[in-house]
Amino acid sequence: MSANWNPSQTREQMEISKELRTVSATESVPVVAPAELQFDKPQPQDQMLFQENRLQFGQFVVRRAVLDEEYWTAAWLRAESHWEDRRNDRFADNYKRKFAEQEYNALKRRSNTQLGDKCTCMVAVKKENRDVKHTVLKSVVGTLDLSIQYLSQGETFPGERVKNPLFCSIDRKSCRRYGYISNLCVAKSARRQGIASKMILFAISSAKRDGAEQVFVHVHRFNTPAQELYHKMGFQMVEAASFDKSNEQIYLLQLGS
Repeated sequence: MSANWNPSQTREQMEISKELRTVSATESVPVVAPAELQFDKPQPQDQMLFQENRLQFGQFVVRRAVLDEEYWTAAWLRAESHWEDRRNDRFADNYKRKFAEQEYNALKRRSNTQLGDKCTCMVAVKKENRDVKHTVLKSVVGTLDLSIQYLSQGETFPGERVKNPLFCSIDRKSCRRYGYISNLCVAKSARRQGIASKMILFAISSAKRDGAEQVFVHVHRFNTPAQELYHKMGFQMVEAASFDKSNEQIYLLQLGS
């Protein structure tokens, strides 16, 4: 099960040019993927990525996704997590394929946006080893999205109902930035190794580096493990926001100061 919930994501259809049989991080399933992706190529070496911001721990590294193959694997991992509890559904595999196609397209679009809010897809990958070379597909074991957004004038949390003056400034320079975490999930075969908590820590530090004053995340009210994880990481429930979202069965959590 994914560790948090994304309240609003638009999906787009993507034309698929070739059907491949690939092995995901948790199971072997026929996956539809763009023909130009090469899942059997080795994971790029650290010195080839030119990323200063990363978090290394144990046998894993958390960093920004850079390859299209990493975006696709992240999308498929999210599809598997989303339908993890519905394996007996006869249409589950079809739903997962469709979800992965749409999520890949959405990930590329969000990450390539030059104007407005900044969104970054982060991945946890197996650290390169001199003796063992991982392919891209076998390397990605975790993923999340971090977006840097702006609170509207008068808001103290995203979506707060406030009465703005008739004439107000729309200059974002005067608005407060915040980080928003979504789509956190870890491959079933790689859980209980601290990957989720390290990814959250990396997302928090990245958000602050980008000027965010606060960090928020939505969690489903029945996802107790996710709530416990975020509380352990210092997040607290925003009571007013969670009351407003009671009909949607979600809680808004905010990183404590």
